[in-house]
Amino acid sequence: MPPSSKSSVRFRERAELLDFLLDVSSATSETLDLDRILSNVAEIVKEVVPYDLFAILLYSEKLAGLRILHSIGHREEVVKSLVIPLGEGVTGLAASRRQPVLVPDVRKDPAYLNALDAVRSELSVPMVARGKLVGVIDLQSTRLNAYSEQDRALVMLIASRVGVSIDNARLYRRVERQNRTLRTLAHLSREFSSILDLDELLGKIAKTIHALVSFDAFSILLLDAGKKLLRHRFSERYDKRVSLDNIPVGKGITGAAAESREPVRVVNTLADPRYIASHPDIRSEVAVPLMIQDRVIGVMNLESERIGFFTEDHVRLLGLLAPQIASSVENARLYEELALSEQGMEEDLKAARKLQSVLLPKIAPELPGITAAIRSRAAREISGDLYDFFDYGNDAVLIAFGDVSGKGAAAALYGALVSGLLRTLAPRRRSPAALMKALNETLLERRVDAQYVTLTLLLWDNRTRTMTMSNAGAVPPLICRDGDLVKLRVEGVPLGLLEERDYDEAVFEARPGDVILLNSDGVLDQPGGKNEEEYGRPRLVRVLKSVWGGEPPAIVDAVLADLDAFSAGKPRFDDQSLIALKVFTPEAAL
Repeated sequence: MPPSSKSSVRFRERAELLDFLLDVSSATSETLDLDRILSNVAEIVKEVVPYDLFAILLYSEKLAGLRILHSIGHREEVVKSLVIPLGEGVTGLAASRRQPVLVPDVRKDPAYLNALDAVRSELSVPMVARGKLVGVIDLQSTRLNAYSEQDRALVMLIASRVGVSIDNARLYRRVERQNRTLRTLAHLSREFSSILDLDELLGKIAKTIHALVSFDAFSILLLDAGKKLLRHRFSERYDKRVSLDNIPVGKGITGAAAESREPVRVVNTLADPRYIASHPDIRSEVAVPLMIQDRVIGVMNLESERIGFFTEDHVRLLGLLAPQIASSVENARLYEELALSEQGMEEDLKAARKLQSVLLPKIAPELPGITAAIRSRAAREISGDLYDFFDYGNDAVLIAFGDVSGKGAAAALYGALVSGLLRTLAPRRRSPAALMKALNETLLERRVDAQYVTLTLLLWDNRTRTMTMSNAGAVPPLICRDGDLVKLRVEGVPLGLLEERDYDEAVFEARPGDVILLNSDGVLDQPGGKNEEEYGRPRLVRVLKSVWGGEPPAIVDAVLADLDAFSAGKPRFDDQSLIALKVFTPEAAL
């Protein structure tokens, strides 16, 4: 078999061969662009070994065969569709043996796969890198005995050098593809997670999926675990919303995906007995479970009118997107449930506010010998503060002012309980201390964990001009006389905590113009200022001393104005209630 004239002339000296191999290494290692490397290899081989047909076939583990990635002279339809299993044809034999195969006359070799009738000889040389098959360099000629042993050795040298470069380029392409996929997933994750309206989110998901995988129908069904039912939540057909029936888990393609927790791909729905016909012209379907950790929350379903439309690549892509979609759908669903719950709570709070407005007087009643003003502001929708007035007749009145532990609905409900008990017990007990004891015992009979109430009771007797006070852990009232504080202190344990408690009383004789200011903890504890300090009792005293000469409405309004200036817009820390009482002057009494 005579050597190729071009190769024999090309390398008369060893140095020339080494220079050529260096050129081969340089041409294939200067880039990671796979298409460019394959084109360079074709040109390098052409310089030293003539051919009429040329192909570089790369091995695919997924296909378990060789596919043409670069060719010269081969028909386009062959290049696109041909997959050569290992061991079949000249190239398949070279790949399976990992040894070159030289065929002088293909007409005498039964292994030859006809690429062109005019072909007479073929040379196939495998490429191996890192112990793995990369592919095959295949040369075909229309001349008999076109390739010599020297040509085979020369192509082997080329193959040994380009195999690693091709493998590196394939790895780079795979990594780049994975990186693009990850970037896309990250972008979609951010985009999906920013949408909390479930209907808007599902529409966005459908639009995004359609840009990646063409479909004729798309739906998302969410799992009702209690009833083992997939409830239809979103469906679209030809970009128009449609409505579908719910599907039991285990029934149909979507039910099978939910039950198996694995994607289900159906090549031909007419041949699959599980298929539930939603549209008569659907021919292929893929259903992917939406899971968070090991819990199925729903199924994403795509349908096409073409048989075998959805591929394994589609399944892999949808599988990568499914966790992001599941997480976003679950977040949006929880947000929707929370919004509905909050709406229900808001309705309840409206009813509670209405009830509380009945239980707590908005304005002070007319009292014998004193004027009064009330201001109350809740930290939340409803207040845990309580206050009331009880007329004993004969110019005597009982004033109750309390603060329930905690805030919000629970505190307001407990406050309503205390108010109700006060209305029941107060008429039968004129002594504030006796009323405190009875109220404490009754609350302990209805003990509520971690709930208690602080309470001040003031019995005003206009005939004797005396004020009798009993205290159960409440903030002591401020008594201002002629711009100075009158010291009167009585203490006690909050109600609803300890059994068999007795409560003390203190009595002081009032003078015309005396001001008694009752305030809840929320006034003193309100944060404000640069250092987040509390409003505090000293500041409240200063305000009271500056405005005590005014009438009760002006006094409470001045305190709240100063409190708001101090807090500088910060939210209320606790419920804030004030009652100002002022003893009539003789002139006012007239």
